[in-house]
Amino acid sequence: MKTMLAIISNALCRITGRSAVSGSTLVRRFRTDPVHKCDVHRLEAGPPVRAELTREQGLQYYRTMQTVRRMELKADQLYKQKIIRGFCHLYDGQEACAAGIEAAINPSDHLITAYRAHGYTFTRGVSVREILAELTGRRGGVAKGKGGSMHMYAPHFYGGNGIVGAQVPLGAGIALACQYQGNNQICVTLYGDGAANQGQLFESFNMAALWKLPCVFICENNKYGMGTSVERASASADYYKRGDFIPGLRVDGMDVLCVREAAKFAADHCRAGKGPIIMELQTYRYHGHSMSDPGVSYRTREEIQEVRSKSDPISLLKERLLSNNMASVEELKEMDIQIRKEVEEAAQFATSDPEPPLEELCNHIFSNDPPLEVRGTNPWSKLKSIS
Repeated sequence: MKTMLAIISNALCRITGRSAVSGSTLVRRFRTDPVHKCDVHRLEAGPPVRAELTREQGLQYYRTMQTVRRMELKADQLYKQKIIRGFCHLYDGQEACAAGIEAAINPSDHLITAYRAHGYTFTRGVSVREILAELTGRRGGVAKGKGGSMHMYAPHFYGGNGIVGAQVPLGAGIALACQYQGNNQICVTLYGDGAANQGQLFESFNMAALWKLPCVFICENNKYGMGTSVERASASADYYKRGDFIPGLRVDGMDVLCVREAAKFAADHCRAGKGPIIMELQTYRYHGHSMSDPGVSYRTREEIQEVRSKSDPISLLKERLLSNNMASVEELKEMDIQIRKEVEEAAQFATSDPEPPLEELCNHIFSNDPPLEVRGTNPWSKLKSIS
């Protein structure tokens, strides 16, 4: 009898995409959900309007986005305590962009972004501990405490760039290297709506199109460039059409599945040798432009709260997992507790780890050249650069 019940249960699981667990509860293993249709430019068809989500993927995306959210809120706290100093641009609200893009590309692919880089530093493989220690300028930071908020790096991740728009021609150059080496890799080059009117973007677009470079140019449109709304800054806010001769997509950047499917589509486009493509991710930041910006002088608190209540990327995924029986409330709550503990432990390290000593000030200027002695300065004349 038990054998017959097991056969029936397994057959039911295969049909419904559910896995049997203790008691009579069934947890769905995977589901195909509708996602928002992307607007397209110079494309006959866009990404699929349905996306498959497995339970494992859903939990991984939730963990990634929730970790970035808690990490950024901890950075906010440390900044207000004056433990983090200088520039600090937080990413909370935009987590679906980083999580969705990373889910769509390979670890060997390349990514470069602007100064709002903490989320991408994490998704590219750097620990919360190393990120927070870098923010506090400690020796255990990912850039040994010398880079700070805007200058973090990892294998196949090129920052973190402090000059508005400067990373875009660099990204085109990385894509040129991929093409030259013939390694079937692509470069994801990110910039914000505030950088979208920069002349160097259009020069990069032109070069990438001429040479058919495998570059996915992505505009994270969070509605405000510093304190200026896109409507006041751009005669055309259709950023996905700005490449003119380059195909483009406009994507719901608050839905991690929508971002993932669009990024997969864009990556496949590049790998097929069709040249570059532009994506515009419509997203939103909860904090101001940086920690020096309260974020409510050019927009209302009600506007921010409305986005939080209707379009929050973590809440949307959580609701999707719960409503489709892919996870339980208790399971997600336990994950939240684990993430808070991990972030708190990372913050403890970031505030107790020593700062880099003075004799390391000039180290790592070059990757493989002989040590460089700094001459004609006082009192730094004895410092040397060791790679």
